[in-house]
Amino acid sequence: MQNISQLEEQIIAMYAKGMSTRDIEDHMKDIYGVEVSATTVSKVTDKIIPLIAEWQSRPLDRVYPIVYLDAIHFKVRKDNRIINKAAYSVLGIALEGIKDVLGIWIGENESASFWLGVCNDLKNRGVEDNLIACKDNLTGFSEAISSVFPQTEIQLCIIHQIRNSLKYVSYKKQKSIMADLKKVYQALTLEEAEAAFDAFKERWGKRYPIIIRSWEKNWLELTAYFKYPYDIRRIIYILVQDIDVFRSLI
Repeated sequence: MQNISQLEEQIIAMYAKGMSTRDIEDHMKDIYGVEVSATTVSKVTDKIIPLIAEWQSRPLDRVYPIVYLDAIHFKVRKDNRIINKAAYSVLGIALEGIKDVLGIWIGENESASFWLGVCNDLKNRGVEDNLIACKDNLTGFSEAISSVFPQTEIQLCIIHQIRNSLKYVSYKKQKSIMADLKKVYQALTLEEAEAAFDAFKERWGKRYPIIIRSWEKNWLELTAYFKYPYDIRRIIYILVQDIDVFRSLI
């Protein structure tokens, strides 16, 4: 028979996967033949709350060259109804190149005030500057980070922008659209990117005006990384791909 610590680890693992207290109780009995009351399950899972609070408030580095912001949306039951929640995560790349999740914040709606709280939390834990903040199209984030970290460059995630663009394109045309968009975001200079985007508008503007409007609206934040050498831009792009793959597995 497994010892108590092993049982606790399994209970916590099931709890982390979103299983309810009652589901864990039934699962432990059916699979392992162990009688565990709902009260015991609650006592075990409650042990991780102080650890979470300690992790979420731990001191951070002074500077992160790159931070990535993302949101994972999920549904939870509250007061006998299902509501939408989101886990907003900030992943920082330290000066040594090490990836570190700086924190996770749960919220129902994105807003400038919400992101202002996140940014102030990071600052209060020791962060003095972020050189580049790479984000999805998060509502209110640009205003918040500019207020707390005014020197930070904001780069809108190219992968998310491409996905949003392809939503309006038939499968047969996606390969051609992608080939032309690559000439924009993989250009060597901002001038080349602007010329490639002009060509893209000339070819696709009448058929997909909503894509053109989206890129024009977000152009400044989509092209912020052109201020950096190509090798740095490539690191940003590769890391976004890695994070996107990791996110899909959660």
